[in-house]
Amino acid sequence: MRQLLCCVLVLLGCGVLAPDARAEAGILDVRSLGGRQLEVVVYSAAMNRPITLWMSHPGAGAPALYLLNAVDGGENGGPWMRRTDVAGFFADKPVNVIVPIGGRASMYTDWQRDDAMLGRNRWATFLTGELPPLLNARFGMTGANAIAGLSMSATSALNLAIAAPGLYRAVGAFSGCTQTANPLAQALVRAQLALFAADATNMWGWPGDPAWAANDPVVHAERLRGTAIYLSTGNGLPGEHEAFNDPSIAGNLGVLVDRLLVGGTMEAVAGSCTGPLAARLSQLGIPADVRFRAAGTHAWPYWQDDVHDSWPMFAAALGV
Repeated sequence: MRQLLCCVLVLLGCGVLAPDARAEAGILDVRSLGGRQLEVVVYSAAMNRPITLWMSHPGAGAPALYLLNAVDGGENGGPWMRRTDVAGFFADKPVNVIVPIGGRASMYTDWQRDDAMLGRNRWATFLTGELPPLLNARFGMTGANAIAGLSMSATSALNLAIAAPGLYRAVGAFSGCTQTANPLAQALVRAQLALFAADATNMWGWPGDPAWAANDPVVHAERLRGTAIYLSTGNGLPGEHEAFNDPSIAGNLGVLVDRLLVGGTMEAVAGSCTGPLAARLSQLGIPADVRFRAAGTHAWPYWQDDVHDSWPMFAAALGV
């Protein structure tokens, strides 16, 4: 009985799952969701917890496209496959699509300190170091990768591509604030994270900490040279998806008003943030597919359009 009790205590926290445990990262479970869709659970040693992934897996010998969720990490409003048509869109395409579930308010980066609300965030380590080799080995991927994010994770996708040169052949940033070094951008990041009671000081420190500039895609734009880039944003004005009969509105006046007021304001800010990165890339002579929409708010229908519109770029970069 005493031996059994010790084993239970180890499993519950005295050993393998304790905060300082360093078991190797690994795939814990793979479950079919029907067709080519899979649920994959991966243990992250860096964060000492399991991370669930949604995957669209076409079979061995295909590259990978990682799609990062919005500020809720796909946990509240839902991930990519619930809010867009990515499952159907990629159902006939020779690419693995991977959507990590989780990472709310994390910027998908490595934090300086554990956060009282979010715990330990080592998302950059997980996404660039732990996860790709595990998936490559288990699912016979080619090792060619691309990554895209929206809103909060648009900045994350760019920073991951900058931090891991050569890992991603292409990067997409949809409706993001692609700056972090200036005070207004820092205030926006802090406000986003505060929605989930997270303290951005635990992430990149107080204002003036070099970590903010170290994670600014505009500052480090030169390091994107050689990576295929897709940037998109609206300007906050009503666009094609703000029609009363649009499926995303479905005749709901409250949804439409929220989209116009909240989504419009957020996209106007995103547009003002994306401009400097586009200008810097142009100044450096780094090619980029930049889509400044004549209208459009901060909303999932536009990001679904971005997936469709950016796919030719991703396909070319991935060689499919």
